[in-house]
Amino acid sequence: MSDVNFERVCSPEQIALLGDLAKRIWNEHFVPIIGQAQVDYMVEKFQSPPAMRRQMESEGYQYYFIREGEQVRGYTALRMDEDRLFISKLYVEKPYRGRGLSRKALNFAQGLCREKGFRKLWLTVNRHNVRTIAIYERMGFYKVREQAADIGGGFIMDDYIMEKDLD
Repeated sequence: MSDVNFERVCSPEQIALLGDLAKRIWNEHFVPIIGQAQVDYMVEKFQSPPAMRRQMESEGYQYYFIREGEQVRGYTALRMDEDRLFISKLYVEKPYRGRGLSRKALNFAQGLCREKGFRKLWLTVNRHNVRTIAIYERMGFYKVREQAADIGGGFIMDDYIMEKDLD
């Protein structure tokens, strides 16, 4: 595998590219789990360029492209909470899964977490996303609780909250 690095998303051009990437990944991965209607709704509400710009400008989110060499392979979104780091998004395009990119993204998040003096990472994951849950568990995350959140449009996010303690 080529060198993997993380490029912070800031410019309008980067946000537009991120929006296209998010739409592709969400449509390839989540349609079998939550259906096309909910994917369309969630991409527009949470992963469209205006939504991501708002998250970056006023909600404390930092988005990063996951690059392998010069190529963008996925993205992650992180937010510093009071005493822990929230991994809001961690997505890799299908052809590049299984190559250690998610692990490197988690290592990157852990590094930021440690820089802030935090001892814990946390994330949410759809309860029916069985393969991803298993990956997170192998990486040291554990289920803390279940959460069902009404996100509007007649849709519910049915998630596990998972945490990982840092050494």
